[in-house]
Parts: sequence; C-alpha cells; structure tokens
Amino acid sequence: MEKFRAIPKGYMTTGQVAKKMGVTVRALQHYDKEGLLSPSALSDGGRRLYTDKDIVKLHQILSLKHLGFSLDDIRSRLIPLDNPADVAKVLSEQASMIREKIVSLTESLSDIEALQAEVLKMKSVDFKKYADIIVNLEMKNDFYWLIKHFDNDTLDHIRSRFDRESGIVFLNKFLQLQDQAVQMLKDGVPAKSQRGLEFAKAYWNLIIEFTDGDATMLPKLMEMGQSDEFDQEWKQKQVTANAFIEPALDAYFSTLGIDPFQEVIT
Repeated sequence: MEKFRAIPKGYMTTGQVAKKMGVTVRALQHYDKEGLLSPSALSDGGRRLYTDKDIVKLHQILSLKHLGFSLDDIRSRLIPLDNPADVAKVLSEQASMIREKIVSLTESLSDIEALQAEVLKMKSVDFKKYADIIVNLEMKNDFYWLIKHFDNDTLDHIRSRFDRESGIVFLNKFLQLQDQAVQMLKDGVPAKSQRGLEFAKAYWNLIIEFTDGDATMLPKLMEMGQSDEFDQEWKQKQVTANAFIEPALDAYFSTLGIDPFQEVIT
C-alpha cells in the first residue's frame, strides 16, 4: 500500500518525530494546522515528512511553549534557521528567556517558602494575614514577617490607611528614623538638644501619620514593640534605637507640656 512505501533518506515520519521529541502525533498535526511547523515534504502516500532542521524548529517551539508563551506569541518569535547565525540567535534568545524564568521561579519559590515559615509560626489560620504577607513579599518588603504580630484591628487600620506605594514610603521613613536614632545615640547627641527635639518631633509626626491621630492605638503599638516574639536582630536594633527615641520623646513632650502615652493609659 502507498502509505507504507519507504521513507526517503533524511526524512522522518510524524510518528518518528513525536517519539524522538516526546510529543504526540496530534500535537505535531496541530502545529502544522496553526502554521508553526509544517512538514518539509509529503511522501507519495501523503504522509508528513520532517527533517533534522524541523527538529530544531520544533525544539524552539516546545521551549517557548514551556516558558509560557501562547501559540500566537510563538509564531511571531520564530525566525528562519538558514545559517549558523540564525540558529545561534534563536539559542541565545531561548537561553536569555530561560535565565529570566529561572530568576522568576527562584523568587516565587523563595516567597512560597517564606510564607510557609510564617504560616507555621502563626497560632491560627488567618487568610487575611496570608494575603498581606504575599503582597509584601511581592513588594520586596524585607519586613513582611512583622504582619503576623499585628492584631486584626491594627491590620484593618493599615489596609485602610495605606496602599502599596504609600505603605513603602511610610516604611522607608520609619526605617530612616530608626537608623538616625541609632546613629545619634552612637554620636552621643543629647536627647534634650535641638537636634534631639527635632528628631523627636519628626518621629512623633510619623506616629500620628500612622495612627491617623487615633490615640487609642498607642497602647497597642507600645505593647507590640515590647513583644518577645520579634526577630532577635530586629529586636536588638529597636532596643538600641529606643535608647535615644524614648528620652528624646520625653524631652519633646516636656517642652509641649503633654504626655500623650500617659493620657491614653489613664
């Protein structure tokens, strides 16, 4: 019968290509139909015949498909493979995309492992906190782990007060003031000096910005700041920073004639 005639030298049938490349015959037929990989020839019996060049092109298609590109995207990315420079360019582009994919997958794996660690440290299932942690991981916020220490009311307040951009801006201001406090303590700047009072004013304004003027949040923030569950390195930095912040705030409130913390507690 015609369909069983000998295959010309240098050609492969659809079945042979499918087996060689680990794909289905149906997939090859679909790529042909979509204009991605047409056979180089047809046998006298009408069978699709492929060459080694087609194998290289199929490898290009499968690699792009594995990287998540749609068939339409792949079609627009395929280039002729007529000389070594063409082949090298294809391989170079694929290598570049694979490296990008590796970076992306590595970051995703790191985020998943970080979330897993936080989930195990939390005492109950809390999908709202999980979602907040995921958002902060995507934002590359190294302090995503702080979220598990906030109560639900405080987190609701944060969600209502800050979006991604403003949240990052606020956190950076807080960290800068923390570093400034550590440096001023190291430099021996008196808490009651003009520099100390200016720092205290800026720090207090940041607290007001965070609480939106809600003084009832102050005890919660004080309690959370004294928690023993914090990362040891973070806690040590807070202890050092607070060694300057607390007397500076006391001096600042003294000049204003107020004690907001005492007023709330009483």
